[in-house]
Amino acid sequence: MAPEAVRYGYLDSPVGRLRMVGREDGVLTSLSVADHPSCSPLRDGWVQSDAAMRGAREQLEEYFAGSRTGFDLPIDPAGTPFQEQVWAALREIPYGHTLGYGELARRIGRPNAARAVGAANGRNPIFIVIPCHRVIGANGSLTGFGWGTDCKSWLLDHERQARLL
Repeated sequence: MAPEAVRYGYLDSPVGRLRMVGREDGVLTSLSVADHPSCSPLRDGWVQSDAAMRGAREQLEEYFAGSRTGFDLPIDPAGTPFQEQVWAALREIPYGHTLGYGELARRIGRPNAARAVGAANGRNPIFIVIPCHRVIGANGSLTGFGWGTDCKSWLLDHERQARLL
């Protein structure tokens, strides 16, 4: 049996044109800023499908409108067991709040692994849904964000403002 084709779609957002990648059943495997230099190119065999990405599109639109504070999308980020542990911990950071890399390392029981947590954070394939933007430097700086500090700053400001409403 041939492997299932990868599906993708786009969403114009305040942080740029987002590319949603996943499976026909709507499971999201990647979310990236399509026009950013860090975005990987489309691959042969990928199929554009608005239908497959409908759930992700709707929830992201609600997030950007300020009416959604969490996601209940089916996701399947591919990573090592450690990365998956970090990504699960990221999903526990409340909307509109931030956490330092060291504190996140302590929360997963690896208090000396702040740099490894940072590396796992940087490999997060589904940003926003897995909210890696909520992790900041110990001094409050917006460090280590693959889609740029302007994007990270916008997401954090958006969540703070929406939380205050």
